[in-house]
Amino acid sequence: MRLRALSVFRGLLSEPVIESLCSYLDCMENAWPQGVISGYAELVSRLYQTDGGDLGRHIQRVVEENENVYIRMVGRGETPPEYMVRSVAAELEILQEAASLTPERLRAGLDGVEYLADFGTTGVDLVESYFHRVAEIGRYGYGIYAGHHMFCLNDAGHIVPVRHPDPIQLADLVGYQRERELVLDNLRALLAGRSAANMLLTGDAGTGKSSTVKAACNAMCGEGLRIVEVRRDQLRYIPALLDELSGNPLKFILFIDDLSFQKDDDNYSALKAVLEGSVSARSGNVIICATSNRRHIVKEKFSDREGDDIHRNDTMQETVSLSDRFGLHITFQRPVKDEYLTIVRALAERRGVDCPELEALAERFALMRGGRSPRTARQFVDGLTAKEG
Repeated sequence: MRLRALSVFRGLLSEPVIESLCSYLDCMENAWPQGVISGYAELVSRLYQTDGGDLGRHIQRVVEENENVYIRMVGRGETPPEYMVRSVAAELEILQEAASLTPERLRAGLDGVEYLADFGTTGVDLVESYFHRVAEIGRYGYGIYAGHHMFCLNDAGHIVPVRHPDPIQLADLVGYQRERELVLDNLRALLAGRSAANMLLTGDAGTGKSSTVKAACNAMCGEGLRIVEVRRDQLRYIPALLDELSGNPLKFILFIDDLSFQKDDDNYSALKAVLEGSVSARSGNVIICATSNRRHIVKEKFSDREGDDIHRNDTMQETVSLSDRFGLHITFQRPVKDEYLTIVRALAERRGVDCPELEALAERFALMRGGRSPRTARQFVDGLTAKEG
């Protein structure tokens, strides 16, 4: 009855495990033997499928990720009324009791049953942990942003978590220290609430542009940084995303990877309008970061420089101007031979690869692949590691 009386956390009653727990307790109260056994099995089955069978940890996670009226008010910087705060504390105590349930307690009185599955219950302090996260909401966030740090857009333009994000770390990247520090300094400004610039990372393929952005997010997610990847055909959703995220206490990168446009592409105009400063374009907690293998993003042909356009020079400037709309433009150049071999040696040392002809083989591998890059160096060392393995 206490669980069904939840108001602030009422959305949890439709969460699969808590829904099963309520159904099971109903059966227990009404002494329905068949329903009790089936209800217990359903509860444990759902618990196994979510958090590996740990009831305490599961309830703690769903409570922390729950998006409710109280946490949204706090996220917007508003002060919830005292009666709501008291209700939150009281409901957390109810959920604390649920999180403390053990298999033995739930199976009490079920005589004559040969087998019922077991589950774990890690001790948690929901009240303390929840209000700690509320106090540090700018680091932890709420809703889907509390349990994930990398996101993408589905076909309807809604933000969804990336279940298996790229785990790359800054320590995995070799070289390009100056370029990486420029990215990190800009993101530190964003996290500190200072003015941060939209970023454009250009340069040759395989030089680590995308890896730098993802590794930075992995490093800074504990400070409140989240990344939302937007495909080129989804750029029309950016104004709505800016509106949605502007009231969120976290900081966000809208990440557009491998950006390029054909001439007269409608997506070009959509992005340009956002970067120029439409009504919803500048949210203090959101920046746009794009990577491209092209300096000017828009594919331009020599034939575009000819034709019957009266103001041909203005048209050409319009075509190449998008890259200038980004406040911070960082170029990742293809490494020269010495830089490439430095990357190879560093990667080989980390992997424990011992090869007497390392540099000669690495250079030959780069020539076969059409050029030197950090990606080529990593592929070469991966191949050596596989052979030694």
